[in-house]
Amino acid sequence: MSSEFVVSAERRKDQGKGASRRLRRTGKVPAILYGAGKEPLPITVDHNELLKQVENEAFYSHILTIDLEGSKEQAILKDMQRHPAKPFILHMDFMRVSAGERIRVNVPLHFTGEEVAPGVKIGGGIVTHAVTEVEINCLPKDLPEYIDVDLSGLELGQSLHLSDIKLPKGVELVQLLQGEEHDTAIAAIQTVRGAVDTETQEAAGEEGEAGGEGGADKE
Repeated sequence: MSSEFVVSAERRKDQGKGASRRLRRTGKVPAILYGAGKEPLPITVDHNELLKQVENEAFYSHILTIDLEGSKEQAILKDMQRHPAKPFILHMDFMRVSAGERIRVNVPLHFTGEEVAPGVKIGGGIVTHAVTEVEINCLPKDLPEYIDVDLSGLELGQSLHLSDIKLPKGVELVQLLQGEEHDTAIAAIQTVRGAVDTETQEAAGEEGEAGGEGGADKE
């Protein structure tokens, strides 16, 4: 993992909706740190510091260092509540991680090779993405920042499924662990809609012309 994120935090004494509102007015975000067999711990983090960090896609799929008044713990982000209309973070849930315990995390898919795929370069199709992130199961040390998905061999009309993803060592897809019936498509190359309509119109026109010629012969 190429990035490192340190989240500075303080213990939160006051709890409840009123206390949370007061914290937000002072530029703090109420949060909770839980897991790894320890008691849940209410904490606060600086809003502006967090706002910069969450702009980085890697923040959501990294092991984070929670610096709690000098004591550091490893955790992952499990949930974040944002204001529905304003660029404000309202609450965050951090889950502690243990080196020997597997974790479940959503990581983004990075699609490559689209421009050279035969279905695009030769067939003139377009790539559609049905899935942009997947939930994985792995040990903290094996957590990838993202997963590459190569589309360079995809033909027109073909699709790529979860089982086609080349996973890093030690990483499993949670959806596939539930059975083969959950092996859904994640990307496909489809014919451009306009091209289909044009071909249909041209075919209809040719049939019409043929019918007209036949009618003239009968007369």
